[in-house]
Amino acid sequence: MADFIQALDPAKLVLAETALAFIISPFTVPAYNLPIFLFGSYVQESSDATQSLTLFAGLLPMSIFYDVLWMIKNEQGGFLRFLTVVLLLLKIPTTGVFLIAMRQRGGQFPGLGTDINGPTVWSMPGGFTSGGRDGYQTVDDDTPRAPSKVSSVPAPQPANQSGAYQSV
Repeated sequence: MADFIQALDPAKLVLAETALAFIISPFTVPAYNLPIFLFGSYVQESSDATQSLTLFAGLLPMSIFYDVLWMIKNEQGGFLRFLTVVLLLLKIPTTGVFLIAMRQRGGQFPGLGTDINGPTVWSMPGGFTSGGRDGYQTVDDDTPRAPSKVSSVPAPQPANQSGAYQSV
């Protein structure tokens, strides 16, 4: 199934669905289908629109749910019902194609998975950071850094010191 979805052309799918939504738009059909597919044609053409692609990939499966609700609540003629069902069925592979395209472009739905290999943003309590501190080793360092030794030379002692206490 995944090979079938990867072989589909998202541009042709969105073009066919946009044309079908435009053809049936003057009649009693869901009004949101044409704007969604027009937005999808924009997203498909723009290769750097990762956030828009994520939005479209989220709107499309939600519109499948709304299509089912809309068809339950509204009456349509036989041919228009057939075309609405065809449009609904075309949304399923289109959703898969755009989810794959979103993954290839580096997008993801927030909360549906974590990027284990990605950067972790946290800081150690107490203000310990990796910048400017000696003796702190980050996880990515291969060799441990030895803390810099501050050589404290004791002050010279006077030769003649009287008293019960002496400094060592």
